[in-house]
Amino acid sequence: MAATTLSNSFSSGDNSTAIIIPSKPQALTVSYKELSAEILSFQKKLAKLGVTPQAAVSIALPNTYEFIVAFLASAWQRGIAAPLNSAYKQEEFEFYIDDLSSAVALVPKGQYQQNGPAVRAARKYKAAIAECYWNGREVVLDVKDKGKLKGKENQTVETAQPDDIALVLHTSGTTGRPKAVPLTHKNLTRTMKNIKATYNLTPEDRTMLVMPLFHVHGLLAGFLAPLYSGGSVIVPPKFSASEFWDDFITHKANWYTAVPTIHQILLKNPPPNHKTQDPFHQILLFASLEEQYNAPVLEAYAMTEAAHQMTSNPLPPAKRQPGSVGIGQGVEVAILDQEGKEVPQGSEAEICIRGENVTRGYLNNPEANKSSFTSNGFFRTGDQGKQDKDGYVIITGRIKELINKGGEKISPIELDNVLARHPDVSEAVSFAVPDDMYGQEVAVAIVLKPGKKLGEGDLRTWVADKVAKFKVPKKIYFTDNMPKTATGKIQRRIVADTMMKQEKPKSKL
Repeated sequence: MAATTLSNSFSSGDNSTAIIIPSKPQALTVSYKELSAEILSFQKKLAKLGVTPQAAVSIALPNTYEFIVAFLASAWQRGIAAPLNSAYKQEEFEFYIDDLSSAVALVPKGQYQQNGPAVRAARKYKAAIAECYWNGREVVLDVKDKGKLKGKENQTVETAQPDDIALVLHTSGTTGRPKAVPLTHKNLTRTMKNIKATYNLTPEDRTMLVMPLFHVHGLLAGFLAPLYSGGSVIVPPKFSASEFWDDFITHKANWYTAVPTIHQILLKNPPPNHKTQDPFHQILLFASLEEQYNAPVLEAYAMTEAAHQMTSNPLPPAKRQPGSVGIGQGVEVAILDQEGKEVPQGSEAEICIRGENVTRGYLNNPEANKSSFTSNGFFRTGDQGKQDKDGYVIITGRIKELINKGGEKISPIELDNVLARHPDVSEAVSFAVPDDMYGQEVAVAIVLKPGKKLGEGDLRTWVADKVAKFKVPKKIYFTDNMPKTATGKIQRRIVADTMMKQEKPKSKL
């Protein structure tokens, strides 16, 4: 039977290794058979709690075995899995839980007693609250507060359908309000199939997961596609450069996928010399390590709305094009103008895609859907680019103004709105600045209210209380007048260029 849902996309009776959770003194190793049994057991717990088809399950857990089981069980139960960054602040959790009217929030053990930010946010919107953890025998669902599910317990154990929404991730939009991207089982299984084909993944392959599972890259390319191929996934709790190679070698990984930032970090933390066996001859996805490790580098292009992968350079012996993100992988790629018409080959316009992996549209956002899809069903990526004669895509610029910090997309308007709430701030404009490590970093230009004084450190501390750490501005420029166009409009690019011409950020202390 072809895989059409997450519940039939890997073998349930296979004794080969599916998951390895590195830990001392002994790693947790889980077979496909054990994983399937655990998911089904947890699915029954969710049904008993009251989770019904298309109910949102907010998963505020780090990369753990319990995340994996909770995510897959939610989708098997025909619920909508909604993974969240466990480092979010209360205000951020509130937005996502409210936006999806979540039925339940899953949090780590101890969070309820500590009254953590996800717990407070869930309570505000009457979502049920349950701690979720592995106790050495099973993944526990410890219900602390039934919230809106009180009186709705003991639901039917469901069978997932291909067109059910299995996953919702939010993508930051230029309007400031993150857009909810619904992805069906069919979207996800199609991407899993595409990724398996692109990288020729087999049951012998073993990947090292370094990306967070609340991110489409980690979830699809680093986790679901390897499971679909029958391989194994090594899941440390977080990326650690100092432990990466030890885990990679100990658990016999042969590939990983990551954003360029992580590749750069690993170049600065090279592996130990292994004389007994060279594990690097099989690594599939490496950044600028080809020469050092004799492994192919495959540049690719992906986004949440496409359930991750859109294009990739193919494996050798096929042609890899330096500076290109490759060719369409199971999707149609077209370079279209604003009217949705294809431009001549080699001309620059918007990169657009169409395929089974692409979302059918944002949730509750008809305006965004109207502007994001052409009349014949192509999704507008917001990126400018062109194709060469062989169909290889070259990205030439960003139409959207998102800040891309090491793969994390940050909405500048969202940050503007937060900063503008500071009592001493009159105007705030956020923008990207180049960064050697992350590709881009967050910067902000600030105009203070008359007579007010504010230090960089104080402003960062204030912001850090409202948003996740990666969104906190690295550079703060204080200015008396925000640069504007002749018509009085503020344009981010003009603000960024003006501020960056200053030799260094200036504080008003």
